[in-house]
Amino acid sequence: MRMLTVLLSALAVAVAPAVAAAEVAEPPPAQSHVVYQRAAFRAGTAEGVAAGRALSFRSPAGTMEYTDALGTKTWEYARWTGPEQAVGFPATELIASWTADTPPGTWIQVEMRGTSPDTKWYVLGRWAYGDADIRRTSVSGQRDADGTVSVDTFVAAGGRPIDSYRLRVTLHRLPGTARGPVVRSLGAMASAVPDRADVPASPAGGAWGIELPVPRRSQNVHEGHYPEWDGGGEAWCSPTSTTMVMGRWHRLPTRKDTAWVDPADPDPEVDHAARHTYDYDYEGAGNWPFNTAYAGHHGLDGFVTRLRSLTELERMIRYGIPVITSQSFKAEELPGAGYSTNGHLMVIIGFTRTGDVIANDPASKDNEAVRRVYPRAAFERVWQRSTGGISYIIRPPHHPLPPSAPGLPANW
Repeated sequence: MRMLTVLLSALAVAVAPAVAAAEVAEPPPAQSHVVYQRAAFRAGTAEGVAAGRALSFRSPAGTMEYTDALGTKTWEYARWTGPEQAVGFPATELIASWTADTPPGTWIQVEMRGTSPDTKWYVLGRWAYGDADIRRTSVSGQRDADGTVSVDTFVAAGGRPIDSYRLRVTLHRLPGTARGPVVRSLGAMASAVPDRADVPASPAGGAWGIELPVPRRSQNVHEGHYPEWDGGGEAWCSPTSTTMVMGRWHRLPTRKDTAWVDPADPDPEVDHAARHTYDYDYEGAGNWPFNTAYAGHHGLDGFVTRLRSLTELERMIRYGIPVITSQSFKAEELPGAGYSTNGHLMVIIGFTRTGDVIANDPASKDNEAVRRVYPRAAFERVWQRSTGGISYIIRPPHHPLPPSAPGLPANW
């Protein structure tokens, strides 16, 4: 848990990008400021990388030693540093996310640096799909006068918001390895989200009556599984949700991939996702960009952003894209949930004809019970108030995203 059956519908079949061409009224600009910027690799500074639509390892820029629980190894590295990116407002948080191919003997490190004001480089993740070469990890203990890193999020110090930043990604491979990692996408979401006691329900966004066909998966049927990766149950809401969306796109791990899972397991792909998203420093599978990176390994494009409202989220549903949302709440704040949580992920798959939220909520006793309907106003309030609208957007690379909300900075 991060602190803080398929239902077919004739309406879902009718969902297509053409449906979303008709614009709907957006709410007035919210107090939240959010922008998502995708890196253009050709614009950066390359040290040993080939930079085109993706970043690939061309030749070593140097060597370094890295030590973790698996021991000390020497690695060749190459590096790409992005240009300065203006945010457009004073941002208090930044989350980077990426997709990459990391064959055996390779890994990547993603960093950010504020450039106005100037900060040091902060590590936002050390990523490998597998777990035999390094321990996939966030880096705790990064705190100074400019800010801190909370698992996967750079948080600016009070009075020190950032107006611009740079990203850096370092590609590592074992000496003598012919192949290196390939970074297919990299981006960052910068935001300034005020504390809010209440959040009003947003108006209709054109998706009322649409429900997308998304497989149902319960985290609770995995209670006690694989304690080395946090033991299932409530700890696995994020990988369970990620798995559901991957199932929507038919991009799940193969039987060969999951052959190590206990044959009695009802949904081995969930255990597989938990293992391959597990953060060995955070000691959990709820690292947001690690989940989108896992989906990326399976051929999908994924990133972490904030959506400002359910009106915005409806744009995704109209384009056939389910959205994973992060929120915390007390049981009485979200009627129909029946539980309280300090941080929970679920999949929004559509809206009722009256605008209420249809969710595949993995905090359910079994797969059949996963589909829930939550009151629109209550859901929007807890989602926006607790995390400022944190969301995973996961889709095939060639499946179009909807136009972003007019008059507001692009957040996808």
